[in-house]
Amino acid sequence: MIDKTIKNNSKMNVIITKDKVEGGKKAFELVEKAIHSDAAVLGLATGSTPETLYKEMRASNTDYSNLISINLDEYKGLPADHPQSYHTFMQENLFKDKPFKKSFIPDGLGDEDEEVKRYNKIIEEYPIDLQILGIGTNAHIGFNEPGTSFLQETHVEKLTEATINANKRYFESEEDVPKYAFSMGIKSILSAKKILLMAFGESKAEAVHDMLNGPITEQVPASILQTHDDVTVIIDEAAASKL
Repeated sequence: MIDKTIKNNSKMNVIITKDKVEGGKKAFELVEKAIHSDAAVLGLATGSTPETLYKEMRASNTDYSNLISINLDEYKGLPADHPQSYHTFMQENLFKDKPFKKSFIPDGLGDEDEEVKRYNKIIEEYPIDLQILGIGTNAHIGFNEPGTSFLQETHVEKLTEATINANKRYFESEEDVPKYAFSMGIKSILSAKKILLMAFGESKAEAVHDMLNGPITEQVPASILQTHDDVTVIIDEAAASKL
């Protein structure tokens, strides 16, 4: 494993690994360390980025049944049992083998106002010890697209064309991709005690560069992580290519 820390303009600890498999192994080490340090609530992400981490978690001997999980987001309008819902993703990639004590994911069919209130209350009741994040090609975190206020809590986000294009591979056609999603807000994400962001592949290189070295701006949502006290970024060589 290439496991080297690089210096950047922010306080973030950046670890470069050979590829996403090694990145998942390193992320798993950090998740295990957090749990052994009494982390009780994990914020979880979906999409292709955390798949290698979840594979390591499924293969481990760790018991997660005393932990709480809170997911970042869910497509608006998709039922929990839809093949492309994040409920289904989490069940298939983690929960079927490693159930948690409680697992919270937004209800894609929920009333917008009520679901936002419910989810904000959950995050308040169960403060997140370690938040897992990916990053979009446009530097979104969760589904907080460019222009989202840094003070935003849980909300419904209109997805950009870049995000729709990135996700259409999971659906039969682009028309089937939901155009809105419930998402934990940037303020909610920043409330986590520790943050672990992963990014793999050359398509994420520009977003990673802007997150680490660019100005802090709402046009680059992930740039706000420069202000957090405890962020670790795990990237492979391809995602680090513009650093």
